[in-house]
Amino acid sequence: MNIQIYGRSKCFDTRKAERYFKERKIKFQSIDIDRYGLSKGELASAIAAIGIDNLMDIDGKEYERLNLKYIITGETREEMLLNNSRLYVSPIVRNGKQATIGYKPDVWKDWK
Repeated sequence: MNIQIYGRSKCFDTRKAERYFKERKIKFQSIDIDRYGLSKGELASAIAAIGIDNLMDIDGKEYERLNLKYIITGETREEMLLNNSRLYVSPIVRNGKQATIGYKPDVWKDWK
């Protein structure tokens, strides 16, 4: 397994996800999503696994601040996510081409 957790240090679900893998002695890489974001390839992989609508935090302050409610096209959303990492829901947990958003131990237990 090659687990990557893209999250925020102050995010409760990110800390729970990290604790889940630590308790099971599964190695993972923790990445500060606000500092590093996702590369174009990582974003494309996450979109394929999760969907772009699920990646964007539509309830977040940054979404509201940028007034993104009326952005319609997928390309525009993808560009916004690449340029502003505060728009991601966290944590994004990846295992190769598989990915989840939030705390999903029921999905992670089946990852090999």
